[in-house]
Amino acid sequence: MLRLNRMTDYAIVVLGQMAQDVGRVRTAAALADSTGVPVPTVSKLLKQMAGAALVNAHRGAKGGYSLDRPAAAVTVTDIIQALEGPIALTACVDGAEDSCEVERCCPMRGNWNRVNQAIRSALDGVTLADMLDPEGMFPVRTPPAGLHAMPPAGAAE
Repeated sequence: MLRLNRMTDYAIVVLGQMAQDVGRVRTAAALADSTGVPVPTVSKLLKQMAGAALVNAHRGAKGGYSLDRPAAAVTVTDIIQALEGPIALTACVDGAEDSCEVERCCPMRGNWNRVNQAIRSALDGVTLADMLDPEGMFPVRTPPAGLHAMPPAGAAE
């Protein structure tokens, strides 16, 4: 099963809160309070995201972290890669640190990169703004006039 870890999910929650007021410096404690994510988790996330230049760290008495770009400029790819590393379904990717024992004779060598690139491209098309407005991303569609829904199987007409 392909699954993102819980920290990535929390990161989207924290970034979503920060996107409410782009450029505002907030502490980990304030973000934890407003999101319900525990302070140690928020602190860890902010450090990782600052290291990946997703958020900016501010030192000093009025220090903290800020998101200095709009939510529409932060892709889901940016978030995942900041917390989980390169997007890949398998270790069979160009530049992977783990080498495969059968790489030299593998008929799939290099083919997984196409799959990984397709997933990366799809995630590049989804932004933090989209995640904050799922109805805008996936609007409810109504059938065209004149068409009506089929009754459920076995329903009396």
